[in-house]
Amino acid sequence: MESHDLRIFKHVAELQSISKAAEKLGYVQPNVSQRIKSLEDELGVRLFIRNNRGVTLTEEGNVLLEYTNQIILLMDEAKSLINPKKWREPLTIGASQTISAVRIPQLFSSFLREHKNIDVKVRTNDKQKLQEMLSYGELDGVFINGTYNYSQFETVYSYFEEVMLISPKQNQIEKIHDQTLLINSDPDCIYRNILLDFSNKSNFKYPTIMEFDSLESIIQAVNDGLGISILPADIANSRKELKTVQYQELSEKIRIDFVIKHRKQQPQSLKKFIRFLQSL
Repeated sequence: MESHDLRIFKHVAELQSISKAAEKLGYVQPNVSQRIKSLEDELGVRLFIRNNRGVTLTEEGNVLLEYTNQIILLMDEAKSLINPKKWREPLTIGASQTISAVRIPQLFSSFLREHKNIDVKVRTNDKQKLQEMLSYGELDGVFINGTYNYSQFETVYSYFEEVMLISPKQNQIEKIHDQTLLINSDPDCIYRNILLDFSNKSNFKYPTIMEFDSLESIIQAVNDGLGISILPADIANSRKELKTVQYQELSEKIRIDFVIKHRKQQPQSLKKFIRFLQSL
């Protein structure tokens, strides 16, 4: 097996599509198909099951993916140790858009002051997709709230976020109960669910709900008087310059976990990041 073939296999496995892997790698599809076929012929097993939507890993394919991730990890680490000026240690972290807005940049700002030879990438997505990406090895770790796949992942660090209700100032609207609820379109967003629960406990009568895909759109909508929302206090405090918005701290706190995959081998960059988090 050649390392290049394993990298191609990894892309196909993660994207669950030969055509998407070919596009991402800049190859023509027949070349990728041939590389996968060569691997299957060499190993004497099928690595993928083909279907109308793309491909899924067989049991043998899952085993090979686990070893492929370890092999590529060790190769990348060897290059960064041998020639750190040319090869930097990669670290790819996932988080929801709301979680990644303030606290995550602050953490990495401190972390990178101590570890200058690490290339950090932050990927934002919804909770379900982040778990899939972590499972397939696309991410080294994920900042997440609530339950997750405990059989595959484990929590290595946690912190708590305070939350804040933001609403248009009273001179713009008479009653908060009449306001539209401005929520994230991700059904697993914890702040969305807190706001819905808040409106229920506050006896809002048939509230209008408006969904947004971006955090900035929600903040701007509140600023424009469209409705109310609940955000992490750090984010709300960073927007205190908005004169048409009022802020109300809530007693509830949200636990955020940093989750990694159960595995024997971890990249050195991830080990360093975990040690940094646990020293806070």
